[in-house]
Amino acid sequence: MDPSTVTPLDGISYFAPPAGYTLTGRDGRVAIPWDGKPPIPLLDEDLAAVKQGAPDYDMVGRGIYRALRLDPECAHAAEYAAVLGEAYPHIVSELGGQVIMLDAKEVDTPYLDRKITSLKILALLDPANAGLQAEIGRTFADRGARLAVLHQAVESWYGAEKHLKKALALDPSDGHAAYEYGEALYILGRYDQAAEVWAEALAGLAEGERARLETRIAAVLAGKVPLVPPLDYLTALSVALGERQAGRNDEAAAIIEDVLADPFFAEQFPMGEVYYLLGTCYQEMGMENEAAEAFRRSA
Repeated sequence: MDPSTVTPLDGISYFAPPAGYTLTGRDGRVAIPWDGKPPIPLLDEDLAAVKQGAPDYDMVGRGIYRALRLDPECAHAAEYAAVLGEAYPHIVSELGGQVIMLDAKEVDTPYLDRKITSLKILALLDPANAGLQAEIGRTFADRGARLAVLHQAVESWYGAEKHLKKALALDPSDGHAAYEYGEALYILGRYDQAAEVWAEALAGLAEGERARLETRIAAVLAGKVPLVPPLDYLTALSVALGERQAGRNDEAAAIIEDVLADPFFAEQFPMGEVYYLLGTCYQEMGMENEAAEAFRRSA
């Protein structure tokens, strides 16, 4: 097996079955000839149990599922997902159930990562589904706006832009996806492109949404935009959070003050958590009046 054709993954080994191998299971309802397919990802412990011949149905299912959960963009991901869809309906059903469960309640950040992974696997199974791509983009955007994980802001917002763009390519009529795509472009500092996308989305929105979006388009055209891409400010706030956690409150406060000094950024993005963080810095620095004002503005 050429190692360059597969993606190294923790706990996964790849197995090239002998010529003529057929994956069988489910009392004869599954019979998939493997010739021409990529090496099979197996759990390390399952590979050790394969003494002769090739892995059984359960081993293959476990390996493919683990590989896709570790990296749904790994080499041969689409081919592995196709095997799941054809041979392992119970795994596909489990994935769908996990997404529904995560949609039904407010979830912490680690669950957003699980949701993104599950949605990416489902998208491999249904590549023409615009709704799946849009939901991946929305989930990336949700993660990218959370203070606790702003160290992932760059990955999150570029992920949002990528998948919302895919959603619109599949369904150009989705006004809400277009609005969200424009928002991702705006965060990345592509203001003019965001305004163009928003202008095209206006017809598909309700009256109130349309009025708010028209205001934002007008602000872009008038040059009333943050001085630097909002993503840069989010990255700076991530640094401030690290400084605060390290006890360097004066450095953290200085960074936050610089970010909040840009009125267009401060007005356009929810700053409650940021003002609260600033308040805790002031409090530790003995600046009680400033802390009280920051806490007031965080409410």
